[in-house]
Amino acid sequence: MQEPVNKRSGLGLLSYLWNEWFSTFSILILLLLTLIIGTGDMIHGQLLRIGESLYGNEKIGMQYSFLRAEPEKPSCDRHPNTEALVQQQMHANSKDEFSDIFGTSSEADVRQSILAAQQQCEEKYAFYEKSMNYLNEHTMIRPYRNFETGFFWIFKHGTENKVIILLLMVVISSITASLKMHHIGLRPAKTKLDFRVYSFMMVLGNGLLSYSVISQYQSVLNSGVVSTFETLAVYWLWMILFISLTIISIFQFFRIPATATDGGKIGLALLSTPLYAFMAVLTGIAFTFFMDYPMGQGIYLGQLVEFSGIFLNLALFIWAGMLLTQTRVMDLFLAVLRPWNLAPETLTWLILIGAAIPTAYTGASGIFVIAAGAIIYKEVWNSGARRQYALAVSAMSGSLGVVLRPCLLVILISMLDSRHVTSDELFDHGIYVFWLTALIFLGVSLFLAEDKFRINSPKVALPGMMRAFVPVIPYIAIVFAIVGLYKFGLDTQMDEFTAPVILPIMLLGFILFDKMFGDRLPIPENNTLALQHEKESAYLKEHGDTADHKRGFGGAIRFATSESVGHIGALILLMALSASMGGLIERSEIVTMVPTHLGSIVITLGFMALLLAIIGMCTDPFGAVILVAATVAPVAYENGIHPIHFWMIVLVAFEFGYVTPPVALNHLLTRLSVGDEEVAEADAEAKAKYTNFYYRYERWLLPIIVLFSSLLLVTFVPYFMNMFDWYANK
Repeated sequence: MQEPVNKRSGLGLLSYLWNEWFSTFSILILLLLTLIIGTGDMIHGQLLRIGESLYGNEKIGMQYSFLRAEPEKPSCDRHPNTEALVQQQMHANSKDEFSDIFGTSSEADVRQSILAAQQQCEEKYAFYEKSMNYLNEHTMIRPYRNFETGFFWIFKHGTENKVIILLLMVVISSITASLKMHHIGLRPAKTKLDFRVYSFMMVLGNGLLSYSVISQYQSVLNSGVVSTFETLAVYWLWMILFISLTIISIFQFFRIPATATDGGKIGLALLSTPLYAFMAVLTGIAFTFFMDYPMGQGIYLGQLVEFSGIFLNLALFIWAGMLLTQTRVMDLFLAVLRPWNLAPETLTWLILIGAAIPTAYTGASGIFVIAAGAIIYKEVWNSGARRQYALAVSAMSGSLGVVLRPCLLVILISMLDSRHVTSDELFDHGIYVFWLTALIFLGVSLFLAEDKFRINSPKVALPGMMRAFVPVIPYIAIVFAIVGLYKFGLDTQMDEFTAPVILPIMLLGFILFDKMFGDRLPIPENNTLALQHEKESAYLKEHGDTADHKRGFGGAIRFATSESVGHIGALILLMALSASMGGLIERSEIVTMVPTHLGSIVITLGFMALLLAIIGMCTDPFGAVILVAATVAPVAYENGIHPIHFWMIVLVAFEFGYVTPPVALNHLLTRLSVGDEEVAEADAEAKAKYTNFYYRYERWLLPIIVLFSSLLLVTFVPYFMNMFDWYANK
């Protein structure tokens, strides 16, 4: 635990100020700015309409739009000497040989023109005086105008600089993740050798990335093409990021944490290396030394810039996930199920179905696992389930919802492959995949259950369920209120495009309600809120806050944002390097070795499912989708696979890959959420209690069995049942 701030000094103080104040505050500002950008057009339109209704006056012809800027006093002469001007113009016309052609030689014409100009000048003065009088009579116009135009300025410049906002967010959060050693690896670093190897690989990977982006920057400067400030700023930010990470890693190489133990093995130490560092080393060596293409990494990092809107939404979803941990919502909804005393398998099935909705609304499976994995684990374990089973459920808690509306991953697919599929088509078919996977999970869980099915009598359960439902009602009301505000106030539906913006607002409403009225509501029995409160208490104590601030709204936002910073840096940097890995595979032309026609759609389907599962095992979803859309999808279409069917296979294969070694990303994120100690205790308990292979490794085997079965069915059944007319026409 860190020391109180007043006892800090030197590098410790600098690290503390960066990690807990500068980075948290900066990311919060950038997230709020992203919210403004996301709703800015809708809000500004409403501000204009409100301004018109409040300050417009049809009777005198005054509109609010006329008053959005301070009226300028006309510079024309209101009372000119008409005759003198006529004579002056006639004298000038006498020297103009073209005056006869344009009909300006007549004195009457000249006088008429001057009188018309005088009339226009008089109208300008009249409008100016009317506007000034109107402004002086309505003193609230100027303050309202300042607010409206100020909001428009922020929205306009934020929209024009989305890329810069995203990269600033990535730079700050990635530096923070590196300072905290928060990057995602296969196992945590424990020994001194682990930390040495960790830091060495980080130095090497970040050094190669620095060299790549510097090479790309120099190439742009030497190209002779004039670059805009925004373009150059992108390169500067990439260079600042990777050079900073290299320096941090060098420092960490020589400063091993005091908690590190002696000993260690090189193989285990390599597993402690962050996944993105492995990718950076691999792609950097391949591009620089084997392909003579040092700028390759930097160029493929451009995928992050190209889809800046998607990744900004992803950052909002991560923040929403961390805000969720600061509310009572998950625990209160789970409390509704507790009176039924359901068997762990049945309870888990209902939890997974319920978790699919926030999974879909948080964009990808990993975010929800980070946010709610610990709560789900504790709830399932408390119901009497095996610890290994509870860990398996936590890892799968984010899997089912990736095919449901409004999942961000599906939106990205529809953007990358818009010629063949739409998001509506994918969501319409995804609902069937969702229920298929859910039913397979229920069947496998019941088949492998140790105890018999159990459930309380409705006479016992229903009263308890109704009592537990009462504290949930305010949160449902908040949901309807915010959705209604957007629908009727901003004329905006909550869908896959607006969910990234609306969801954080909704969760802020939950937190505000919790902090104002949460103590007055009954706390459910056997609640799991202790997990959240213990973590929050430790955080506040560490930062010198008193217990009185524990339940404060501002403290909860600060804590959630602080947690978000490391996750944003770790996940987005991993996605960026996954895109670089995809670029390496694409440039190496490995995919071109796959025959254009494999001779049979059945063989092609099996091959594609295997290939996609392997990709899912090694990369994150967003980077993998970019790779697949560019390389694998065209091969699949050439071999007769229907595009919708192909992308359903992709989504299920990826989810299968995310729970399957060697990487098993969802298990890594579960460990991050639940804690290394809890996972170690679960493994030790299983080995001591069970001799059966399945029960000893259930947290790995159950998700693999369920998702592999689902993958087989999704891959082959639609073809054999002719579910797509396109197959019949081949």
